[in-house]
Amino acid sequence: MKVISVGLLGLGTVGCGVVKIVENHQDKLMHQVGCPVKVKKALVKDLYKERLVDLNPELLTLHAEEVLDDPDIDVVIEVMGGVEDTRHHILRALQNKKHVVTANKDLMAVYGSELLAAAAQNGCDLFYEASVAGGIPILRGLVDGLASDRITKMMGIVNGTTNFILTKMNNEGSSYPDVLKEAQELGFAEADPTADVEGLDAARKMAILSTLGFSMNIDLHDVEVKGISQVSEEDLLFSKKLGYTMKLIGIAHREQEKVEVSVQPTLLPSDHPLANVKNEYNAVYVYGEAVGETMFYGPGAGSLPTATAVVSDLVGVMKNMRLGVNGKSMVTPQFAKTLKEKSEVMAKHFLRVHVKDEVGVLSHLTNLFSQNGVSFEKILQLPLKEAAFSEVVVVTHLASLQEYENLLGELRNKEFVKEIKSSYRVEGEVAV
Repeated sequence: MKVISVGLLGLGTVGCGVVKIVENHQDKLMHQVGCPVKVKKALVKDLYKERLVDLNPELLTLHAEEVLDDPDIDVVIEVMGGVEDTRHHILRALQNKKHVVTANKDLMAVYGSELLAAAAQNGCDLFYEASVAGGIPILRGLVDGLASDRITKMMGIVNGTTNFILTKMNNEGSSYPDVLKEAQELGFAEADPTADVEGLDAARKMAILSTLGFSMNIDLHDVEVKGISQVSEEDLLFSKKLGYTMKLIGIAHREQEKVEVSVQPTLLPSDHPLANVKNEYNAVYVYGEAVGETMFYGPGAGSLPTATAVVSDLVGVMKNMRLGVNGKSMVTPQFAKTLKEKSEVMAKHFLRVHVKDEVGVLSHLTNLFSQNGVSFEKILQLPLKEAAFSEVVVVTHLASLQEYENLLGELRNKEFVKEIKSSYRVEGEVAV
């Protein structure tokens, strides 16, 4: 094989990073695969836009078919984003017997099963390491490094925008709107930050991780999602007072053959490794029956970190080409999907509630918790500026999600309860 030709769909931040790595690491690529690699064509929206790389204008095109139908292009790298149009482009590339590398978690979370099946049918590779946690090789770690183990739990920070926001709120006591505005000005958050701050981006990544880690088809709608837009400075202050740090955590947990997958603001003990992952960094804890606990940590986004994962997948495709084993790496899910019922999801919870400041209210509260099978691990009671009310802050012992939701429903209807201020999941034990 004299040269491997690559076609790019998209030439934005990550696409430019891919071009830089291919150009600057040519000796490394030659050593890995025994032949040079070149970018033959790149699909763009604007031929004359200024870019972070100096690419020959003749290599740019406005027409996707010039990439997808070119018989000389061996591998298509998709870094354009989007879902529906992108899906059609990738299917067309696979039908034309081109291998595909993508960084598109939205696409893989929704259409991953279909696209992987199409790749296998056409004897092609479809790799997507960069779709989760940027430069962290978490997918390859699950598929290859931990292939012999049985994964029981994955828990991590998989969205850099929300981690940046919560880090700033924790460290500086700033309000959510102020930090969000700063994140947008710095380029960490989009003009419309909904996908990040409401947990949708992290949910897509957790669906991908769960599908691979548990060998089970987990869909996006199987992920329970709660974002950070309602997190207040008071929530974070009380968390600290009780020995916790709040993070937006993706949790995928398997017990026997039943799984739960969620993304939600979660209180972690302040000495937990994930509690100390700052700013835009990502980290994923993986628990295996044999290996025990492992943690993957690194930059979760950015041009070169994400491009590094893309080009690593490209190297994987090229090695398979040399060995003649393209399209043979896909393993169909081993297990049928079985989601836990709410009565089977066990967790501790943090709860802030405003109640009437009267004799007997705490006793009523205690009885209500007890009747619903939920017990206190920690409890604080503080006066409010409104003299007639006080604030009660509780961390519960382990309880089922069903029991806890029943408790919340009853609290809302009690005459002595003014308002439930906030409620979050708690993971781990605070050292005494």
